[in-house]
Amino acid sequence: MWLCDLLLGLDLKGILLFIFSTLLLVYFLKKRNPPNFPPGPLALPLLGNVFSIDIKQPHIYLTKLADAYGNVFCMRLGRDTTVFVSGYKMVKEALVTQAENFMDRPDNPMVSRLYSGNSAGLFFSNGQVWRRQRRFAMTALRTFGVVKNSLEQSICEESRHLQEGMEKQKSEPFDPVHLFNNAVSNIICQIVFGRRFDYSDHNFQTMLKNLTDMVHLEGSIWAQLYNAFPRLMKSLPGPHNAIFSLCKSLEAFIRGEIERHKVDLDPNNPRDYIDTFLMEEKLEGNRAVGFYDGNLVLCCLDLFLAGTETTSKTLQWGLIYLIKYPHIQEKVQAEIDRVIGQTRQPTMADRSNMPYTDAVIHEIQRMGNIVPLNGLRIATRDTTLGGYFIPKGTTLMANLTSVLFDKTEWETPNTFNPGHFLDADGKFVRRGAFLPFSAGKRACLGEGLARMELFLFFVTLLQKLCFSTLDGVELRTEGIIGTTRTPHLFKIYAKPR
Repeated sequence: MWLCDLLLGLDLKGILLFIFSTLLLVYFLKKRNPPNFPPGPLALPLLGNVFSIDIKQPHIYLTKLADAYGNVFCMRLGRDTTVFVSGYKMVKEALVTQAENFMDRPDNPMVSRLYSGNSAGLFFSNGQVWRRQRRFAMTALRTFGVVKNSLEQSICEESRHLQEGMEKQKSEPFDPVHLFNNAVSNIICQIVFGRRFDYSDHNFQTMLKNLTDMVHLEGSIWAQLYNAFPRLMKSLPGPHNAIFSLCKSLEAFIRGEIERHKVDLDPNNPRDYIDTFLMEEKLEGNRAVGFYDGNLVLCCLDLFLAGTETTSKTLQWGLIYLIKYPHIQEKVQAEIDRVIGQTRQPTMADRSNMPYTDAVIHEIQRMGNIVPLNGLRIATRDTTLGGYFIPKGTTLMANLTSVLFDKTEWETPNTFNPGHFLDADGKFVRRGAFLPFSAGKRACLGEGLARMELFLFFVTLLQKLCFSTLDGVELRTEGIIGTTRTPHLFKIYAKPR
């Protein structure tokens, strides 16, 4: 009764102000963090902190926030509050020690639209579907690579195509990005599709361009805005809409390959990942764990997204650092000449005898920092992290940049220094804080393949070619941030040794 009397005594402005204040109070009560929740910067109503993040270098901004609020802090991005974890010890605690507590992926509006509302594929699925599909994909990688002993040979063959592509530039300056994309993607193509594509194949080139554009947009502010305000962004124009059209184009390319496989599938002689998946589809009960055509498309897409972009970007950063530090390039070539020579094809067996080269490749991965921010996780039960209470359902993100540049773990974190991976005797040493592939149960399933590619591609190229850039040009190392960290446009010379 008193409320009615109060409203009757107010004019229109007063009523609107009263309604607004009430809604604001309800909003703050609803968004109020539980006791002993991680601290963080103040957030605007409705918008949260989404516009305070440095969109050009978000990983650096988040690392600086950890200096202010500690290695476990929170930010509100639109409607959701996310806990960020920084530093090697705390990231290891979340991803490894408490792996079971932070194993699943949270709901994601953009992913739900891209994947037609299904929690599917390799990267975004959860539960039994994720476990079964991850195990199946890892088995396929071994079967059509290590076990058949064909993967190493395929990479060496592709290395020669890559080398020939660079030699065709006839010592003129060129952009190496498309050559790296071609070579790396062809390795995934042989595992998934059972064949490689010529570098001049139009459909192949279109697929690679769409892949690169999609990865960039998925890590942009537009994707963040879509996930923060999905209903609003769905009806607004903007670059975020291109993500969905690019995805449909990629899916159409993959579906074409799947239909080609169905025509001549031989159950007694599976050729690749698609063949074995199609065979699993026919087994009773397997649909429940993701074996159906729609999910095959998404799993193939995830393999390409993870297997092409990350390794190609690492190779690009590798050339930048080897050109920037020519004395390191020369030391790598001296070790190649001593162990392999300039004519014999390199093999993975050579790696144990090449500690300096191995150290340089690891340092390229550390400084290249290809995936600055790990994929989102969700707490599957109430837990504590860094002394703070993390309720079930809380979204969590590990800042991998803060691990690869952790001042307590690396002697010279901001300097390109292969010595980080060498002992006093020049022998290679592994470092716990080297986590470019993430860690725990969700660590990159293609880590072994990526390591093999990086070693064989780098050694084959440096065995035959010397790399430099235009006189007076200083190659940039800050990078462009999308889902992956991409070098700024650069050109190189590749001259025969």
